[in-house]
Parts: sequence; C-alpha cells; structure tokens
Amino acid sequence: MDTIGLIPAGGVASRLGKIPCSKEIFPIHYSGSGKEISVVSENLIQCFKKSDIENIYFIIRKGKWDIPEYYGDGTEFGMNIGYLIVNLAYGTPFTLDQAYPFVMDKNIALGFPDIFFEPQNAYSELLKKLNRNNADAVLGIFPVESYLKWDMVEFDDRNNVKNIVIKQNRPDLNFGWTNVVWNPVFTEYMHNYLKEFLVKNPDGIKKTDNGNSRELYVGDVIQSAIRDGLKVEYVTFENGSSLDIGTPDDMRDYLKNNL
Repeated sequence: MDTIGLIPAGGVASRLGKIPCSKEIFPIHYSGSGKEISVVSENLIQCFKKSDIENIYFIIRKGKWDIPEYYGDGTEFGMNIGYLIVNLAYGTPFTLDQAYPFVMDKNIALGFPDIFFEPQNAYSELLKKLNRNNADAVLGIFPVESYLKWDMVEFDDRNNVKNIVIKQNRPDLNFGWTNVVWNPVFTEYMHNYLKEFLVKNPDGIKKTDNGNSRELYVGDVIQSAIRDGLKVEYVTFENGSSLDIGTPDDMRDYLKNNL
C-alpha cells in the first residue's frame, strides 16, 4: 500500500511572534558559502525522502501562499508535493482531515514541520512495524525532557501504550511521541471521531477534565483510538533526539548553533 506524507501547516505561528513569512519556510541554516539556504520544513521533507515517501501534501490555510511558492510541485526536492486548503481551522486533527478524500485508502505518515528528529529514516522503522504487526497506528517515541510542552507516553505493565499525556506535569514520564504512521482504519476512525466531536462541540473547542478549554490535539484522537480498541503500537528511538523549534527558546538555541 502506498504511503502519503501529511504536513499540517494551517497554524499562525503565534508562539514565535511576528515573523516575515510562514514558519514552515523560515530560514534556519546557511552553508559555509552563504549561498545555500534551508528552511524549517526541509528537515521533515528529507526525513520523508529517506524513508522512500515521495508523495506528500502540505495542508495550508489561505494566505500561506509562500509555501507553494517555495516548494512548487516538489521537483527541485525530489518529491511530489500537492497542497490542500484548510476549511475548519480548529486544530491539527481538523487540518489533517482535509486530506481525507484524497488519502482514505492509503497509509499515512504524519510529520510536524517545526519538529526536528533523528534518525532521519525513522519512518522506515514505523512503517515496517505497521505492516509487520498489522497495527492501526505506530508512534515514533523519543526521549523528551520538556514534558510540560509535549505529548508524553504512559505505558501499562506490559509496556503497551496506556495513555497519551498531553502537556501535563508528569516528570515521571521520559518518552514523548514525535511522529506517527497509520493505516486507513485509523484515517476512518479520525474522520468519524471529528464529525462526532463537532456535534458535541460545534466551536471546535475541547473541554478538559479540569474545566479548562483548548484546541483538540492529535494526541486526543490517538488516546480515544486506544480506548476504543484500535491497535496502537510504537517504536522507541532511545538514542534519537527530537527538538520542537516552534517555540521561541528552542528556535533561538537552534539558530545560535546553525547560522
């Protein structure tokens, strides 16, 4: 079965403040000659490519035309790139669901354009496990220190995924999920989950157990899928690394080391 890479790019990059372009094409690296420039999302593009995922969709909101202007049809990057426009700007799951009519019968590899991870061929390992174990979704799990701003993974006594703990004060958890692949069963599950969610929450806002409100995250959908019996597995990259440069501090640190 073919695998399609999905890159959600519908946000407004509010965490970074005012920047002169879409964060996905913010320049982050110059070669020694000063002539070669790479942008934030190119790292993810290379990760897809190194796992032989050559067909991808950027899912963007209106106004972020600088992304297709930069990447074009992907030929220059050795990829086939298409673009979809967000209809419901309620958060990443809704952004991803925009691709549903085009990818419902494909395997999906989800990557976030502002998260850098090593090894860059991680998707190969995730897809191997997806196919070998007949799983519905396979998470790429990396050691994470910043548990307060990550989706951390809690295991049961058999080392199965028990909970997705989203941005909570859980210093006892050491691994967070960074990327994920899934099959058409999960795509259909998410599509139906979002339809039911909007019936109960027409404003697209999730009410949490502590009475607060926030946008819906992909981790919420994964957690619901686990609860409803879908087979969610994982690959642990214990010697890998994962960095979210979509936050000012991490972006600043990264630029200091690469510009």
